[in-house]
Amino acid sequence: MNRTTQSLIAVAVALGAVTGFAAFGGRDGTGDDGAKSAAHQPVERTSLLCPVPSGSDLAETSYTAYTPKGSGGAAKGTAELVPVTKALTDAPKDDGKKTKPFLTQKAPGEPVAGEESGAEAPALIGTADGALAPGWTVQQTTTYAAGSGRGMQGANCTAPDTDFWFPGASTAKGRSDYIHLTNPDDSAAVVDVELFGPDGEVTSQVGDSIQVQPHSSVPVLLSTLADKQYPNLTMHVTARSGRVAAAVQSSDDKLGGDWLPASADPADSLVLPGIPKDATSVRLVAYAPGAEDADLKVQLASPTGTITPAGHESLQVKSGMTAAVDLDDVTKGEAGSLLLTPTDKAVPVVAALRVTRGKGSKQETAFIPATEAVGTRATVADNRAKGSVLSLVAPGKSARVKVTASAGTEGGTPASKTYTVKGGTTLEIDHPPVPSGLKGAYALTVEPVSGGEVRASRMLSRTDEGIPMFTVQTLPDDRGTVAVPTAERDLSVLQK
Repeated sequence: MNRTTQSLIAVAVALGAVTGFAAFGGRDGTGDDGAKSAAHQPVERTSLLCPVPSGSDLAETSYTAYTPKGSGGAAKGTAELVPVTKALTDAPKDDGKKTKPFLTQKAPGEPVAGEESGAEAPALIGTADGALAPGWTVQQTTTYAAGSGRGMQGANCTAPDTDFWFPGASTAKGRSDYIHLTNPDDSAAVVDVELFGPDGEVTSQVGDSIQVQPHSSVPVLLSTLADKQYPNLTMHVTARSGRVAAAVQSSDDKLGGDWLPASADPADSLVLPGIPKDATSVRLVAYAPGAEDADLKVQLASPTGTITPAGHESLQVKSGMTAAVDLDDVTKGEAGSLLLTPTDKAVPVVAALRVTRGKGSKQETAFIPATEAVGTRATVADNRAKGSVLSLVAPGKSARVKVTASAGTEGGTPASKTYTVKGGTTLEIDHPPVPSGLKGAYALTVEPVSGGEVRASRMLSRTDEGIPMFTVQTLPDDRGTVAVPTAERDLSVLQK
């Protein structure tokens, strides 16, 4: 018997041990040769990574973690955030001591919060298991009133992956964009960073094979990867080995800044939800990664219906090139969401918006990437009694949506309300549900009840010395469940 056959037999035995119940789990106890749909079970473990929040001594950063209450799954669990600089020391030692986590959550439905000040706040590695894993969400929000990027910068801490697209990056004068790469694993990750401008790929060898050591975070200044200044770029981040979390921190000398999250995966139709009604400038940046050009219809889902912005009816995105268009004050005083659909042939694209509020020296910016549908459920943490605005858009059919406010981090009773979003419109909720007796921050959970697909975003804002500070986070499905396919023994894999 050769080594290959022995290995295959070992695999078959192992799979049989794991999937034997599924193989003989038919309704009559004799198995079922027909196709079965996958069952959805709560995830058992979730990993999230929070980038280094700021390099400013004036920065004040708050963290809020939350897991929605759910049904099924484990009865108990743990969830904690640990600084990456200490993660390596968390392995058991001879003295039995373990580094104290920065933030720990003890039960679903009970948000927790922590704070950091100054420029020394580290990146954080978070893990949640058992009952705390399904839908675990962590938000970091940083504010500071002076210096490049001043304003409010918010980021949803993200799961590690191997592929990310960032339309809307820049190496323009006065702007500093960093890509933060964080590795949660015990082995090094090797990452490639590619930039694409209006004429195609920006040639650079510096972005190849970037080493990200275990349990560490690496910031890379985009201008070191480009041969000249580019106002609009699309960045592609891929991990050759291992996996990382990736997010772009954008700072402008005059226009503030924010975190640019990754766009949804390339698709022929995209939704960019929640443009503020008082936006003074909106820039759309798109990229077509395939071999064909994309011709896109540009529409705005307003509170009353879908309209076509005058002078911006369509956008052509050439293959491998970044296209950008300034839509100015496209919302005209009403909240809206941008809809991109093919005019003819369906060609996958990625896209993001750079949104500006304010005027003159009192301007501030944020980003809205294309996002996936809410799906079963989505959650956003770090909402406040004032300054939280929720936007819901139904790009197709009308939908009914339940919005639940959790308890506060320091007290309060959950509250919920159901809304109807008409097809082709954006519903801006200036006053989303707030827990009664609220103390501290709280989380909002969005759950479609009936009807068509829904996209959502949350704007968090405050005014400081006349600057309209704000940040926008999209609400894709929290992936609190995973599909577990039925399986059966198949020893034919051993035959050649």
